[in-house]
Formats: sequence, C-alpha cells, structure tokens
Amino acid sequence: MKFFWVDATAQDSWEERKAVITAALESGASAVIVREEDAARAKRLGNIKLVCQNCEVALLSFAETELPEELEELPGIESMAELRAQGKEVAARVEILSKAHERLAALLAKRVDYIVVVGRDWKVIPLENLIAELQKEEVKVIAAVRSAQEARLALETLEVGTDGVLLEGGDVAEIKRVSELISRSTEKLELVPARVVNLRQVGMGDRVCIDTASLLRVGEGMLVGSQAAGLFLVHSETLESEYVASRPFRVNAGAVHAYVLAPGGKTRYLSELSAGDEVLAVDAGGSTRRVVVGRVKIERRPLILVEAEAEGRRFKTLLQNAETINLVSKDGKPISVSRLKIGDEVLLYISTEGRHFGMEVEETVIER
Repeated sequence: MKFFWVDATAQDSWEERKAVITAALESGASAVIVREEDAARAKRLGNIKLVCQNCEVALLSFAETELPEELEELPGIESMAELRAQGKEVAARVEILSKAHERLAALLAKRVDYIVVVGRDWKVIPLENLIAELQKEEVKVIAAVRSAQEARLALETLEVGTDGVLLEGGDVAEIKRVSELISRSTEKLELVPARVVNLRQVGMGDRVCIDTASLLRVGEGMLVGSQAAGLFLVHSETLESEYVASRPFRVNAGAVHAYVLAPGGKTRYLSELSAGDEVLAVDAGGSTRRVVVGRVKIERRPLILVEAEAEGRRFKTLLQNAETINLVSKDGKPISVSRLKIGDEVLLYISTEGRHFGMEVEETVIER
C-alpha cells in the first residue's frame, strides 16, 4: 500500500513544527521526520513513527557533491549494519545531483529499509530508473515532493510508482491534499462475471458481520469466498428496506472459515478479524479503499452455499440465508441471495496465485 511521510524540520519555532506534526498525525501520515531535539515532545503528541538520526527509524542523509570511488569509503556507511543490528529501521536520504548519485541510491537501497530520493533538477527519470531496478528488492522507495501534484506523479511513475512520498515544506493544506491522494491510490482490481451453477441451503453455521469505522457507499462491499482464488463481491448493508434499517458501515460477509481481501493483495480469515484491522472496500468497477474494522459480530445463522463458474473454474462461498444479504450482479446492481437463481451472473475477483498465511505465492494450491 502507498504511504506518506511528512518533513517537520524546516520551520523556525517549535510551535510551527508542532503544527506540522499534528497535521501529519491527523491526516494519517505513516511517519514524520523531526529534529533530534523535538523527538521526545513529538512523541507526546500522538502515536506516530518518528524519523531522525537517533529515532526509531534512523535517518542517514547523503548530499555529497563528490562521491568516493568505493561505497565503503562513504561517511556514515559503516553505521548502517550497526543500526539494523540494534533492531532499528534505517532510511537513507540521497539528493540526486548526477547519474552517480542515482547509482549511489540504488546501492544504498540494498542495505536499508527505506531509500528517500530527493530530486532537484531531474525528478521523473531518476525515479523511473530506481523503480525499475529496485522493484524486486525489500526496500521501500520514497520520493521527496513539495505538493500533492508532485506526489501523484511519483506514485504513478512507470505505473508501479514509488512506495511512498515524503512531503517537504510543511504546508498543512498540502498535507491534507496528499492524505486524500494516498487514500485514493489503492489497488484497482479486475472483477469478472461468474455464472451461478448451484444454490443449496446447508443448515446452521457461524457467520461474520464486519462493522467498519467508515460509511460505505451503495455499490461497495467486500471480496469474500471459500477459496482464495475466487472471491465474491458481497454488498454492504447500505440498502434501505421496509423490514430492517440500513447499516451503512456493515458487510455481512459470510461464514467464519471464509477469506476476505485485505490491503496489499493479502487475505484474512473472517474468524481472525478484530477491531483495528484493515480490509478493502471494493465497488463493482474494481476500485478499492482501505477501511478499518471497528467491530466483528459472529452469530449462528442459517447458511446458503453459492457456487459460480468463471474462466472454466468453479468457486464457492457460504453466506447467511437472508433477504438483506446481497451479491453484486454483472451490471453492478445488488442482488439478494433470496432472489438469486441458477444462471444469474455475479461479480468475482479471480487470482491465479496460491496463498501461504494469506500472502500470494507461486505454487499449486487446490481448494474445494
């Protein structure tokens, strides 16, 4: 998932820097770069990751105009292994002044957790080169930016984009704009129609309602299924009914064993979710956004088995057998499981990868 940091070191007074840190906290920034003398009081403002030379994320800056022939001769390079041995994350900040500095960033990236790239005259080309070279490395690539417009360019470069951005300048309004941009820059999924081939009442079972800390929209739901390879779009309880009030924060997701799609392409079992976890809200067009779980309700209810076929494969899920439980038809409209018929088409997300502890892996996995 994309993320953003905020630099809170440029302002002259603590009150000004405090305002920047507070805005970062309120806007959901993942971390704040602070001055050494501000670290203790910044921590008292809220629970956020701090970045400085002696913070939990140790920051090392490289802005040399002349680079040594050997990387090991670079001042500060020897401390990287020591800091990681102490259990700290390490970030290297490199100002790109030449092709040699771009190369330096690529080499440092193999020794740190985060590589922060600061472009001055050239912004896009060095990022493209680094994204291409480092996309299979564990390091997170962060681009320094000064506006939401620059942030969007960095996050979309080469389609993959950087993992995150560092907002410089301390403009509170711009912090909020970048926060809004990050919240929209989640995965875009391809959903396909699947033809319903079997419907069967299977008796009682434990089903899970996921109550989120967000108001879901009509058309949104979550991707849930008995097989990680095929997840059904289960609609949220945003629809009005003459029998029950809407619950626009809720998805009645299905039986406790089922998978639900979470950020980063991972899946979680419905039974293991709890308050504070993140899952994905998804609409019929495949647009996604992260939502936080506020509560999970597990209750014993009658269940119905839904089986559907797509791309020559059969996928299944168990849902509560009630009028208020909806899948989403191929035209994007909610369709209640009580009205679902053989031959109807509903939307599915199909994955070709296997799963190991919820993460996609390239292996053969058969789920029936």
